[in-house]
Amino acid sequence: MIGGPGGQVPDLSNAEIVDYSVIEGDGRVRLKLKDGSIIEVKLEIMNILRAGNDPNTGLPAYVVQSAPMIRLVESPKELRKAPLRPGGKDTKSIPGFG
Repeated sequence: MIGGPGGQVPDLSNAEIVDYSVIEGDGRVRLKLKDGSIIEVKLEIMNILRAGNDPNTGLPAYVVQSAPMIRLVESPKELRKAPLRPGGKDTKSIPGFG
């Protein structure tokens, strides 16, 4: 959405979903944390809505509905602990995005 935090919230009652295509990049970024871990964050776009026009500039206003997908790539051995397995059952891990 155009504008910064605290700006006027657009009226979504007449918003339309806008189709899109990715021009470049895959939305992933790798970050090295101070504790030595490396995580990968991908922004999953769910919808883009055109919510009219900004009253101050006349430019179209967009709302992006998204969710971050976070995957641990690497972590120092000293940060790892034994997994807790309720009832002794072996649970399957949830795969990351790949």
